[in-house]
Amino acid sequence: MGSLQCLRVSRASIKSVTPLYGTKTSLSLCRNTHAMSFIPRPNAKTQDSALTLTLRRRNRGVVAAAAAGAGAEEAISVGRKLKIGVYFGTWWALGVAFNIYNKKVLNVFPFPLLTSTLSLIAGSLIMILSWATKIAEAPHTDVDFWMGLAPVAVAHGIGQVGTTVCMSKNDVSFTHVIKSAEPAFSVIFSQIFMGEKRFPLPVYMSLLPIIGGCALAAATQLNCNMIGFVGAMISNMAFVMRNNLAKKTMKGKGVSGMNYYACLTIFSLILITPFAYIVEGPEMWIQGWKTALQTTSPRDLLWWVVAQSVFYHLYNQVSYMSLDEISPLTFSIGNTMKRVAIIASSIIIFQTP
Repeated sequence: MGSLQCLRVSRASIKSVTPLYGTKTSLSLCRNTHAMSFIPRPNAKTQDSALTLTLRRRNRGVVAAAAAGAGAEEAISVGRKLKIGVYFGTWWALGVAFNIYNKKVLNVFPFPLLTSTLSLIAGSLIMILSWATKIAEAPHTDVDFWMGLAPVAVAHGIGQVGTTVCMSKNDVSFTHVIKSAEPAFSVIFSQIFMGEKRFPLPVYMSLLPIIGGCALAAATQLNCNMIGFVGAMISNMAFVMRNNLAKKTMKGKGVSGMNYYACLTIFSLILITPFAYIVEGPEMWIQGWKTALQTTSPRDLLWWVVAQSVFYHLYNQVSYMSLDEISPLTFSIGNTMKRVAIIASSIIIFQTP
């Protein structure tokens, strides 16, 4: 069929074109037509295979990128968990040290307001010196920040005084058994005041042993002081309010957990100092110091005061670095676990049941 078509075209070309060029043109056209008839046309199956291969390659690239992203996220998650674990371990160790020295001071010098004030003074001086020497970067704050910090500082001051009052009236172990009810207060406060959704049933069930243990401890403690018991319960409520308000005000402020607690310490010191001066006063402090020196040496007493003040700031500072990474409820649970170590160490050191 290709040859016949070529022949027909050649005859038509001879009639319409001059003899000089007609024959060559006809032969050329014939050759081109004949050659084009043998050019392979693309097959539909070949096109589908090429498209499939391209899509597979692209999918492999997407999967590889997703796997790399998942690996990076997993590495970040592991690193974050490790950091929180280090924070918790340091927090608990410093908490044990503070409670031991704090109880030693209160046993011979039972002035909880002054003791709390000295702890805040130590923390304020540590952070001011850190900012002045550029060891830590000073926070950039404004009026709105300090206004939002005010209720947190009030709650922090009340909580600190309440805990110290209980420590001055009761054993360390009893104080922290009562203080371990803090997660129950956290759940109640989060739902009523913070508008949190209902927690899962296991969360509520896990609170029953805590509440039951606190009730049993209060009922069976032979030398339970009710002023101390009430102080511990007020402290629970105040610290839960502090944790929730702090977590809320810390968001979007550009202030680290360490600097946030430093500002909180300074603000609380301003609030507590006049209150301590009015309620206890210099005369009671001087007389109490003289009485304390009858049972212990000035060197030991001074060391205990300095140690409890420094350890108080350090353990709270690390706790706020933890709070910067976790929820208030997780913080309260971690705080409760810390009390297990404190109770065990206090029983060993002070030989209390």
